[in-house]
Amino acid sequence: MHMYDLIIIGGGPAASAAGVYAARKRLKTLFITESFGGQSIVSDDVQNWIGEPHLSGFDLSKKFEAHVRSYPDILEIKMPELVQTVAKVPGATERADTFSVTTDQGNIYEAKALILAAGARRRKLGIPGERELDGKGVAYCSTCDAPLFGGKTVAVVGGGNAGLEAVQDLFPYASKIYLLEFGDALRGDPVTEEHIRKNPKVEIILNAQTKQVLGTDFVTGLTYVDRETNEEKKLDLQGVFVEIGSVPNSEMVKGLVELDKFGQVIIDSKHGSTSVPGIFAAGDITDDPYKQNNISAGDAVKATLAAYAYLIERGKREVAPNP
Repeated sequence: MHMYDLIIIGGGPAASAAGVYAARKRLKTLFITESFGGQSIVSDDVQNWIGEPHLSGFDLSKKFEAHVRSYPDILEIKMPELVQTVAKVPGATERADTFSVTTDQGNIYEAKALILAAGARRRKLGIPGERELDGKGVAYCSTCDAPLFGGKTVAVVGGGNAGLEAVQDLFPYASKIYLLEFGDALRGDPVTEEHIRKNPKVEIILNAQTKQVLGTDFVTGLTYVDRETNEEKKLDLQGVFVEIGSVPNSEMVKGLVELDKFGQVIIDSKHGSTSVPGIFAAGDITDDPYKQNNISAGDAVKATLAAYAYLIERGKREVAPNP
């Protein structure tokens, strides 16, 4: 079986940045992903990718892919392929700190180091209209998309810290903000709650079970059930921010590296190292509190340089041939 210096798992900004830097360090690298782009691929207008004031998520994904593919003699890409499990390779001492990666296609690859950059998936409401209008008024990142809703009426679904912070992000843009919470009280930081309650733009609706996102080409409204009266109600609006959390794509390393209570990979933020020597992580799969494209890319660069140093220190690096 072919042994790689490094396997990178994922296809978003973290994985793409790791791929570029691994290639520049001439590490024999395998890049495994279902697709390029990450969560931003559904965004019509990404406005916070540095150097690009306006860029669609689709175009951003193509830039990621083109950059990674510009090193064909160093970096091997397996796509579409989904990693299912990661394990330590048992056997002789000299192989004890190598890793095997098994994919949905039954392939098994081995490497001396890994970078986990598989990102996360937004927790969905699972109601009619949500999937159909994703990117057409339904949004999952207020930091990314709040500027697109200037002068519009929007709803934020979720009364935890993510929801409260989304409301704050929308203050400078939206003309009216409904905050819907399923329970009978908000669940976020009391100081943040007090702040948003003082803003006349905000209307808080408790005991609200969201039922449907309305619209054809773009969001036009939302229906919910008042859980106290069982009455169905409708809100006319142009945007819905779903802020009920995210799920890291860390199932592949459960039981191998240390995860927090949310399933996020715990890392040393200086180097992106995990609890297992030789395994590094970056981006939304980790416990870094700031889930942003630029941060994911920067953290992945650090993780890749740390992986390079790890391989050099142990004399494990095999220099890729010159093209």
